[in-house]
Amino acid sequence: MVKLVDIQVVQASDLNAQSYDKLSVGQSIYGPRGDIVDSNGVILATTVIRYNVTASPKDVADYTPTDPTTGADLPDVTPTDASAKIAAITGQTADQVYALLTADRTSSYAMIVKDLDLDKYRAVVALGIPWLYYETSPQRVYPNGSVAGNIVGYMGNDDTGALTGTGGLEEKENQCLAGSDGLQTYEKGADGVAIPNTTVLDKEPVDGSTVVTTIDSDLQYYAQQVLAQQVTSTGAQWGSVVVTEVKTGKLLTVAQYPTPDPNNLDATDPGFWGAIAFSSPFEPGSTFKSESAATIIDAGKSTPTTGTIVPQRYKTPGGAVITDDESHGADPMTLTGIIQTSSNVGISLLSSMLTDQQRFDYMKKFHLGETSEVNFPGESEGTIRTPAEWDEQTLWNTAFGQGLTTTAVQVASIYQTLGNGGVRMPVSLVAGCRAADGTMTETPSTQGEQVVSQTAAQETVNMMQSVVSGGYAADLLKIPGYNIAAKTGTAEVSNGEGAYGGGYLTSVAGLAPAENPQYVVSVNLMKPVTITNGSAAAPVFQKIMSQVLQKYRVAPSTVPAVEYPTSY
Repeated sequence: MVKLVDIQVVQASDLNAQSYDKLSVGQSIYGPRGDIVDSNGVILATTVIRYNVTASPKDVADYTPTDPTTGADLPDVTPTDASAKIAAITGQTADQVYALLTADRTSSYAMIVKDLDLDKYRAVVALGIPWLYYETSPQRVYPNGSVAGNIVGYMGNDDTGALTGTGGLEEKENQCLAGSDGLQTYEKGADGVAIPNTTVLDKEPVDGSTVVTTIDSDLQYYAQQVLAQQVTSTGAQWGSVVVTEVKTGKLLTVAQYPTPDPNNLDATDPGFWGAIAFSSPFEPGSTFKSESAATIIDAGKSTPTTGTIVPQRYKTPGGAVITDDESHGADPMTLTGIIQTSSNVGISLLSSMLTDQQRFDYMKKFHLGETSEVNFPGESEGTIRTPAEWDEQTLWNTAFGQGLTTTAVQVASIYQTLGNGGVRMPVSLVAGCRAADGTMTETPSTQGEQVVSQTAAQETVNMMQSVVSGGYAADLLKIPGYNIAAKTGTAEVSNGEGAYGGGYLTSVAGLAPAENPQYVVSVNLMKPVTITNGSAAAPVFQKIMSQVLQKYRVAPSTVPAVEYPTSY
């Protein structure tokens, strides 16, 4: 009696705890990672649950199944028969399953089959084999493959070995996407088999939230196809396309070629696993002349029709030499003519009317030399030196896009600003983090910033119409029914030894419709071989801008294009 009281009363709580520790089994319940979707809800990344079937070999023995309808015992099933039943569902052979079950009869764990889909998992569970156990095996899948693969990113292991986002939005939005695992426990008998009806839910799993992007996956797909064709046909190393909504700063497309498929990263050079529009800075070349023109007008130093004598070659007072690509005499050009002919000398002469500090301050107002508001993993700030760091050549070259570097996203942002009446909108790629109840958090700022006056911005856009009406790539840029404003660029690329000679980056950036800009398209091709000027990028711009205008049902222009004089 004393011993009974001691066990059942005095030591009861301690003994119960010990027995619980020995007989109770904790099992994690996976909280699914959230989806990444485009602006229309199309899934770009999602989680599917697969199931692993494991066994406890030391407990493998005959078992007595029950009739699911009557509950009556059915004839005993041997491990050999059970192996055949399992194999019939999993696609293995009975001998393969039996070998796994009996390889080490002292072990309490053996993997029988991995990654079963839900139907096969349910079929195995329905067999009622007591010494089988089940694990969830979440897998990240990307239903659209390489479409926006450079933006979506990919998964990897953190320092602890846990699976987490390690690239792109999978990494940047990991806190939004990550779910929280739950926990359930069940009791097992002395034979190691789970005791029915003992499962207790200790902690509910929490699903991850959905990352809603600003990307239009249909447009992204189209841009990738057009870009891939042109990169291949021109022999370029890579290409990028950025499409931006003028009034909001939203990125509708951030395409590149080559681009990765997150389902099969090894098929793509690791140098292209990220988004080169964010991570790969370059000297913008002549597409930067639109920024210079806007600042010249905003500072009151010129108008679109102000005349300047522009020689083909100019030696600055400090000894720097500037030349135009095309040979010409001392021509009387307006600022519009300088933009149309892409004169390095002309834009430099007019920019020199601003102080060095003024020019630098305008660059900073356009947010050059800093990452965008997206803060994409691996994003580059680009490079702009302070006036104190400019040598004589850089002092002049910056006016036409040399001596500084920008990313493709930064160039698109410059043109968004010009198209929006001089108001720069924060660049956005993610519209927010959407919880299961529809609540949206982490929404981007919509506060704009006046960079140049509305007049300076609109007059710059008007001048760019001359590039489409009479520039060297005019026939490749025109879109019937619309007034298009664009600027071509051909920037020398470094040879890696501190000098030019490494080929050219060809580009086009532009807006439409010019009288009321709605969209920016910016195209860059790195080191094309068959065409080495803006004509390489122009067909990509024309096709993608045409698709944008059609897709978003932008009404054709009803006013004639602005035609400022190009000479005087």
